[in-house]
Amino acid sequence: MTSPPLPFFVYGTLRPGEPHHARYLRGRTHATEPARLTGAVLYDGPGYPYAVAAPTGVVHGDLITALPTAYGRLLAELDELEEYVPDDPRSRYERVARDVHRADGTTARAWVYLAAPPVAARLRTAGVRIAAGDWLTRG
Repeated sequence: MTSPPLPFFVYGTLRPGEPHHARYLRGRTHATEPARLTGAVLYDGPGYPYAVAAPTGVVHGDLITALPTAYGRLLAELDELEEYVPDDPRSRYERVARDVHRADGTTARAWVYLAAPPVAARLRTAGVRIAAGDWLTRG
């Protein structure tokens, strides 16, 4: 089964100006715009963040639309970067489709890498939460 060509919601090292943006996204995107994910909170990895599903909370990031010609390869490379393998309990993240909110108030369905359940449980117990929900202002 082929995944639908959704944009990506990025909230950490894939954001513009962050270390993985140039390596994975430069020259492969059609659009980048500010967005936010509700129903999640952000934790420091350390070195990279994890978004964890939560009843309340907001994670700030960017909505990235890939060029159609780059989409398939980019999806595979991002899955590898995020150590996501479908149905593998050792995955650090899960790639899930979620609604994200653009700055203009409209909503878009996007791929989001959320912390896998075992990682999320550990973070909820002993993780360092980024209170503002924004990796770029984590201070």
